[in-house]
Amino acid sequence: MKDKRVVFMGTPEFALEPLKLLIEKTNVVLVVTKKDAPVGRKKILSPTPVKKLALDNNIPVFTPDSIKKEYQKVIDYKPDIIITCAYGKIIPKELIDYPKYGCINIHASLLPSYRGAAPMQWALINGEKETGITLMFMDETMDTGDIIGTIKYKIEDSDDIGILHDKLSILGKELLDKNLNDLLTNNVKRIKQDNEKATYAPMITREMEELDFNNEGINIINKIKAFSPWPLVKTSILNEEVKIIKAHYEKKKSEINKVYCDKNSLGIGCLDGIIYLDIIKPVGKNSMNIKDYLNGKKGDLNG
Repeated sequence: MKDKRVVFMGTPEFALEPLKLLIEKTNVVLVVTKKDAPVGRKKILSPTPVKKLALDNNIPVFTPDSIKKEYQKVIDYKPDIIITCAYGKIIPKELIDYPKYGCINIHASLLPSYRGAAPMQWALINGEKETGITLMFMDETMDTGDIIGTIKYKIEDSDDIGILHDKLSILGKELLDKNLNDLLTNNVKRIKQDNEKATYAPMITREMEELDFNNEGINIINKIKAFSPWPLVKTSILNEEVKIIKAHYEKKKSEINKVYCDKNSLGIGCLDGIIYLDIIKPVGKNSMNIKDYLNGKKGDLNG
């Protein structure tokens, strides 16, 4: 397969495992990714994880302002196949139609469920018991192309978005590896999606980070998992904003938004119980367990 010319399009860490596979087994002639962006508190201009990996392997990198307008540069590399994974931009028809073996996408859900930008987060928010990875041919609309194959994954109680992200990234690599030879010999069976069964996973927004305790405890815990370890949900305790990394829920009689506190625990009442905070991150401070936080408060939260 080293004679096959591959263009890879991706951006975040999720795309690294599939790219590593392609570097090992094919001839990756170009990587397309987003432009360098400010990262961290100090807003240091940094390359995407995919760009770092490409440069480490001496692969040319293209960071267009608009792939819709600048697609010709990709075609100039004469790819036999284009493979995308969490690229984050719509691919124009000119690119989709060009490669001999197609334009292939790795998507983090079992399509047609959770089409869109944030399938892993919404699977956790909605309390799904199962998700997975889909390998699919791309078409002109988002995540609607024919399916090549899937791998299912049973979501565990301990999974948050960080854990699920890493597990599905590895499964994405495995699914691509399983089908790569067939893709590069035009030997795959295409499965049409049932559009009537489609559900959607829109982009996560900053407004969604605020917790609403006028909700059932299981839904609150699911949302905390879907946002941890990034970008984290937030709430206010005695006018201090804190971000919640980990919490647990006890179903009991409670008052919504009331703070329940003693020297070892801090909980907030919800619709059907109490959400007990385990690990939090006060604004401007490092993460800490709740006992350390309470020790620093010296009893201010009692009552």
